[in-house]
Amino acid sequence: MEARLNPFTNPVLGKVFKHIIAAGKVLEESTLPVSTQELVKLRASQINGCGFCTDMHFKDAVHAGESAERLNLVAAWREATVFTDAERAALELTEEATRIADAAGGVPDAVWANAAKHYDEDQLGALVGVITVINAFNRGNVMLQMPAGDYQPGQFG
Repeated sequence: MEARLNPFTNPVLGKVFKHIIAAGKVLEESTLPVSTQELVKLRASQINGCGFCTDMHFKDAVHAGESAERLNLVAAWREATVFTDAERAALELTEEATRIADAAGGVPDAVWANAAKHYDEDQLGALVGVITVINAFNRGNVMLQMPAGDYQPGQFG
């Protein structure tokens, strides 16, 4: 399978992706735990059907020391006992924000309040940023039909 358009060689899309990547670098420096960031990226990618990002964030999370058991249960986080209350709040916010078109009024206040119980203002800002960035990447990669399976941790820097 080959992508419809190569975002790394297309001059316009390459510039756009560089800016999105730069936003991601800011988030890596935040106080939001890296493990939470990877869980959020994986869950949004699953919801959006982005094989490229699902592959990438599963492998990056394993490379960073995350257990395969927890990663395997991300799609069923509500029934899984392996996530903290804070991680559950982040996953719930991720789902509501990713499926924003499915609910009139956007993210419910109760979902936001639950996340705010577990994360300070800077971490909430980072959480919103991670969800925003991964959704942008998912949508671009799905449109391009980026193939999944060949990603290697650290491949993009």
